[in-house]
Amino acid sequence: MKKILIINGHPDKESFNFGLSEAYKKGAKKSGAKIDEINIRELNFDVNLEFGYRKRTELEPDLLIAQTKLKWADHLVLIYPVWWGSVPAIMKGFLDRTLLPGFVFSKRENSLFWDKYFIGKTARIICTLDQPNWFYKLINKAPSHNAIKKGTLQFIGVKKVKITAIGPIRLSKTAYREKWLKKIEKLGLLNK
Repeated sequence: MKKILIINGHPDKESFNFGLSEAYKKGAKKSGAKIDEINIRELNFDVNLEFGYRKRTELEPDLLIAQTKLKWADHLVLIYPVWWGSVPAIMKGFLDRTLLPGFVFSKRENSLFWDKYFIGKTARIICTLDQPNWFYKLINKAPSHNAIKKGTLQFIGVKKVKITAIGPIRLSKTAYREKWLKKIEKLGLLNK
């Protein structure tokens, strides 16, 4: 039985991203998967990694729980809006504060290489855009896709990462959004 962790990075609980989270969860429940969630907006933590990796900052209780959930999961589902070609600040802060050396990777002494601790996990990125996906990829070179897929998930060992980009959301009609909710529910049902 697959263990799925849904991580929602949108700061607004009334956003379409929360609808996407619910749709994925609904499908995953139908499949019999074990599901847990992290709604980053509900966590109590300082988003600033104040000293970088030079000096440890103690993790707040919510981040310690988040790390336990991250370790538990076989499949990570990250849901967020693309803002300024990236993720919302609260999500970036969450990633900075939880995906720490010693937890998800470790640098090798006297080497440019590192050990990856999340090998064997898979991931699905579901992001919303205010532009067509083809435009985001072709013209803007998909910076958030590269940052989250390659610079974050694959860096820590999550080799299989699929991306579902939905856009444009701004000015979209109800029928368009409902179509996407059904597609995302199906992804949940398939545990993809």
